[in-house]
Amino acid sequence: MSILNIENFTKSYGEKVLFDGISFSIAERQRIGLIGVNGTGKSSLLRAVAGIEPPDGGKALHAKEYRIEYLAQTPEFAAGITVLEHIFRGDNPLMRTLRDYEAALAELEADPSHPKKQEKLFAIQQRMDSENAWEAEAQAKSILGKLGIRDYGKEVAALSGGQRKRVALASALIQPADLLLLDEPTNHIDNQTVQWLEEELSRYRGALLLVTHDRYFLDRVTNRIFELHRGRLHTYEGNYSVFLEKKAEREEQEASSEAKRQNLLRRELEWLKRGAKARTTKQKARIERTEELRDRKVDRPDEAIDFAVGGSRLGKKVVELEDVGIRIGDRKLVNDFTHIVLPGERIGIIGPNGSGKTTLLNVIAGRLSPDEGTVETGTTVKLAFYTQENEELDGSLRVIEYIKEVAEVIHTIDGETITASQMLERFLFTGPQQWTPISRLSGGEKRRLYLLKTLMGEPNVLLLDEPTNDLDIQTLSVLEDYLDHFPGAVLSVSHDRYFLDRTSDRLFVFDGAGGIRKFEGNYTEYLDAAAREEAIGGGAAANPQASGAPQAETARPRSDKPRKLSYKDQKEWDEIEGKIAALEARSAELKQLIEAFGSDYDKVRDLFEEDRKVTDELDQAMERWTVLSELIEELSRP
Repeated sequence: MSILNIENFTKSYGEKVLFDGISFSIAERQRIGLIGVNGTGKSSLLRAVAGIEPPDGGKALHAKEYRIEYLAQTPEFAAGITVLEHIFRGDNPLMRTLRDYEAALAELEADPSHPKKQEKLFAIQQRMDSENAWEAEAQAKSILGKLGIRDYGKEVAALSGGQRKRVALASALIQPADLLLLDEPTNHIDNQTVQWLEEELSRYRGALLLVTHDRYFLDRVTNRIFELHRGRLHTYEGNYSVFLEKKAEREEQEASSEAKRQNLLRRELEWLKRGAKARTTKQKARIERTEELRDRKVDRPDEAIDFAVGGSRLGKKVVELEDVGIRIGDRKLVNDFTHIVLPGERIGIIGPNGSGKTTLLNVIAGRLSPDEGTVETGTTVKLAFYTQENEELDGSLRVIEYIKEVAEVIHTIDGETITASQMLERFLFTGPQQWTPISRLSGGEKRRLYLLKTLMGEPNVLLLDEPTNDLDIQTLSVLEDYLDHFPGAVLSVSHDRYFLDRTSDRLFVFDGAGGIRKFEGNYTEYLDAAAREEAIGGGAAANPQASGAPQAETARPRSDKPRKLSYKDQKEWDEIEGKIAALEARSAELKQLIEAFGSDYDKVRDLFEEDRKVTDELDQAMERWTVLSELIEELSRP
């Protein structure tokens, strides 16, 4: 059943058309991901749907009692409001009761013996009982705890930017709503919290429309994709993986149609060149047809980056850290850390928020000095640092002028040159956009421009601090392809699991208490290793979720090694490969059915739910197979 119908939404920003007469509907419990290049209007569309920033044209149709909750990229808060006051904002009876209860409780705690305050609290507790509000209150505090917010009485204005975003996220999850709009909900939260949010949204009772750059999150949470592209909206039934397949098919079809159009145009032009002796009605029609073919606008697929970028020569010595210690006040962020960065090394840096990851990058970059130990940088190192904070961009400069301040050209490994304009094209700034004043760019477009400027100096060592924040998926794909060809060393702080998998083959894992573990492998391999350790060793110490930071060490053998498999394990081992094969076959069958029923939303939704369960069961079976095979290998050793 449809809960919202959008009809012919149109929105322009100056001369730029963000969306032009787009229409769509949202059904109950749908999980929709909205994707598109920064600057195409994703956030504007969310604000228009929320009624915060009305469109230039079009209308939204919904039931009278329809409720929307909206999480902005940069949330705004009332002056002087506390965490709990913001969490329990809203005019519905449940929120009013929760606010009154928290206020009465605080009053009584301040003066426990006051009889009228005791009576007031007792009366509100009865309201809590009658409205079943205790569960909502417990859920609110549980969500705040999961998001790392525990000082409920603190003013929101006193929190960091990341904490404010998490308070706003908690509030959005708690407020009763038919449709929840989330603009980049995974920004400023760590990997474990993102995984928790995936599970929380799977239980959410309303519909979801969200913008995110986290591709694993998008793949696991959504069952429908909206792609906003050059003013048009393309819709796809399925999650992000299905979207990629369907988009590739659509672009192949468009390319085929364009090839046919070009061939037809060539034939028509040849006929015109030969000349027509008689201007008959039929011949005039052919001329008009040729002109129409020539002038038709074609929505071409975006070109991927395809070049091997060069860089300044990098010697054997890159960066050497020896016994490095870093403190902030009495708190030890890094304790006795030693590492030699090698040419071409790809390091991902992970850990809890506030554990010192960015501080370590600042020490490596020479912006901060360590409190203990030494950091030595090779004489050939040309370092570039992409920080979380935007540098001040001169809004009066045009895009191409800003880039040319760094370099007019860069060089490939093959010795060819790429101009600033060509690099801008590769980073999704088309010809006309290159002459746009920076002041007219969106926040995401400014981040993309700053990223390109960071790369234009042809560095040989790259430090990237949360590069996935505020960048769209397509820009991240361009950056990942760039890094595939980059000949130097790369160190990236990121909470984006997909980005870490694509760009890292070694991890520095901060434990939040000054320790940094090294792990050989990408983020998924790291999680697999932690899961194997938990399966073999058991207990919270091996559980990455329980400990707050996953354990980087690989699994250790048991001290009391049995001589053979138990009867239960042997039986499971005998059957597990058949079970895996059956699950793989069912998963493949479900994917075919999803394609076949592409236009039947209800059927596709049910199939997706079954496929999700089959995939989870398959992952568990594969993990169990790995554990059993390692145990068998261990038992076979003399």
